[in-house]
Amino acid sequence: MRLACAALLLAGIGLNAATPKAEAPKTEAPPVLRKSPEFVIKFVDGKQMLLSSLKGKVVALLMVHTTCPHCQRTSQVFTQLYKEYGPRGFQPVDAAFNTMANMYVADFVKTFNIGYPVGYSTPEEVMAYLNYNIMERYTVPQIVWIDRKGDIRSQTPSAGDDPTLYTEGYWRNMIETLLKEPATAPVHHTSAAKSHHVAAN
Repeated sequence: MRLACAALLLAGIGLNAATPKAEAPKTEAPPVLRKSPEFVIKFVDGKQMLLSSLKGKVVALLMVHTTCPHCQRTSQVFTQLYKEYGPRGFQPVDAAFNTMANMYVADFVKTFNIGYPVGYSTPEEVMAYLNYNIMERYTVPQIVWIDRKGDIRSQTPSAGDDPTLYTEGYWRNMIETLLKEPATAPVHHTSAAKSHHVAAN
């Protein structure tokens, strides 16, 4: 397994908390890539959270290394996004998977003032969830966007070779776009069903 921190991708793209709020570009809703598999996030207090328990919310699942500066800055930006969009149903979650991540999570949260849940997982579990080969080269952070229905709508490529997906403007657009979508699919009544209903009355 080969790791590259997303240094080039995150340089100069608005990850400084002091910069003005990035505008969300207007784009079409992203397609469904696949159904999100189950994923277990462990916490240092011994508790666990199933990813499926967040169904009904717009979720940004960040796979991070607590020692990666770009993960640290990204999580700080998502803390601000959570403050803005959390009341409307947005929920970011970090899963740290660097060596001995369970030992570093508490300091990561305290040092960088992360204001949303941060847990940990194993590299094998993270790679399986991302559908990557364990020997595949990857960058961190890896970011997965999950809609209210539990479908994955966007995922950073393993090598991190799409800089757009690492911009605050893209993140805001994803949040705003997915928040507008309903939590459940609308029920469409067929004409036959309507006719049966009328006849029954």
